[in-house]
Amino acid sequence: MGRTQYLLGCAAAVAMTLSMGVSSAFADTFALVTINQQALFFNQINDGANAAAKAAGVDLVIFNANNVPSAQNDAIENYITQKVDGIILVAIDVNGVKPAITAAKNAGIPVIAIDAQIPEGDNIAFVGVDNTAAGGEIGQFFSDYVKSDMGGTAKVGVVGALNSFIQNQRLDGFKAAVEKGGQKVEFLNTVDGQNVQDVALSAAENLMTANPDMNALYATGEPALLGAVSAVVSQGRGDSIKVFGWDLTKSAIDGIDQGFVTAVIQQDPAGEGKAAVEALVKVKKGEKIEPIINVPVTIVTKANVDQYREMFK
Repeated sequence: MGRTQYLLGCAAAVAMTLSMGVSSAFADTFALVTINQQALFFNQINDGANAAAKAAGVDLVIFNANNVPSAQNDAIENYITQKVDGIILVAIDVNGVKPAITAAKNAGIPVIAIDAQIPEGDNIAFVGVDNTAAGGEIGQFFSDYVKSDMGGTAKVGVVGALNSFIQNQRLDGFKAAVEKGGQKVEFLNTVDGQNVQDVALSAAENLMTANPDMNALYATGEPALLGAVSAVVSQGRGDSIKVFGWDLTKSAIDGIDQGFVTAVIQQDPAGEGKAAVEALVKVKKGEKIEPIINVPVTIVTKANVDQYREMFK
């Protein structure tokens, strides 16, 4: 049976903790290097990967980088030393982590990137969403909504995570689609939520205070959306600001029910974790896998939110 060890991430602890049960005479061991374990999204990736590992009879160890990019490099290097059989990476700094991926490749350890693509990296595959294209999908939805429900005019602020390559892609795709939509949309400030809910909340509140005429918010990830929703509620702006963003939570569904959260991109993080483990299993058996394994997204609105309620009770 597979087993999961959740390793709390800091560079000093990596060498000490990674030696715990990483090798097995009877099963392959895969390592999942993730970003944090605060966001539900990353925990759902872990759940999907863990379930797939158990089904395949492989061992899975999970390293939590606690939002520290260098900790991911240290973890990968230590997993190389421990001779794991494969690595799944949810990267923070997609360029900074490339040397560690190359080192794994040189050691004969396949790396699969999940959620965040590694530009010209030595990983064997990517599992996840085309973040620029999906940002474009919700950007087009927003533009259409501005035309149909906001009189063709909007002033939109952005709550992002400026150290996140993929969240910047989501913003780029959103902006490009909004510009193409041809409505009168003014982009106000982009504030940095740092992929941490409390930081995003403060940043969103400051953004609203500085822009009292803002009537829309775009949040590029789960912590950003949680912060944006909480800020709208705390400042009593639910009647004047429409929120668009990424990754459903219970509070986002509550916002949809109250009418101020208009649309949320919903990914399938558990499906991504499952697909990544299954791909590594195939590779270890000598089978070929696709270099890009796409996982589709859905735009969730009041029209289709009911099917997701059970997930967030």
